[in-house]
This record gives sequence, structure tokens and C-alpha cells, in this order.
Amino acid sequence: MGETIFAKIIRKEIPADIVFENEKVLAFKDIKPQAPVHVLIIPKDTGIPTVSDLSSSKHSELLGAMIDAANQIAKDFGVSEKGFRLVMNCGADAGQEVYHLHMHLFGGRKMNWPPG
Repeated sequence: MGETIFAKIIRKEIPADIVFENEKVLAFKDIKPQAPVHVLIIPKDTGIPTVSDLSSSKHSELLGAMIDAANQIAKDFGVSEKGFRLVMNCGADAGQEVYHLHMHLFGGRKMNWPPG
């Protein structure tokens, strides 16, 4: 898939409003937020384009780190008590625009169902 904007954000080559970082993941505010709280949580491993490229045997620790980051971010932004939504799009028909695995955290407003 080649180089993505997320890889450049991980390397700090382009600016982002980073709200969380550890050795496995980086999280930053979305530049086109769809909710009062809209954060992207990405693995620092740049070799995983989509959810379809994951396997439980190889990526369970990384997925756990992404969920742990989401829970911490939700607490930090004050949305963990009322609720938040996590979304991972996979492929063009699902709305994936950047082919680097990522999770959206939405919060701060009532979410509708079904989404989209």
C-alpha cells in the first residue's frame, strides 16, 4: 500500500494533536471531527493496512493495547461514564480512507443506531 500520512505522524514529520502515546500506539485528534470527541488510535506498526490483515495469534497484544488506549483516552476526555463508540473501518466500502489500521473513538454526544 505504500507510505501513509499516519506513518509520517508516527515519525513526527507532520504535526498532529497527539493525546496519547506509548511504545505500541499513538492517538491524535481527527482533523475533521464527527463528534465533540473524535480521536484516531493507530498502531506504531506501519505494516497493517486493514482489519483483514490482523490475526489473533499475531496481533492480540496490539489490539489489547489499542483498547487500553481507548479506555484511557475516554477517561481523559470525560466520556467513559456516559459512553463512547469505537469504530474500525475495513476497506473502501466501509469508508476506510487511510490504509493503516486505525480505530476511531467518538464521544461527547448521543450516538445514533444504526450508524451510517
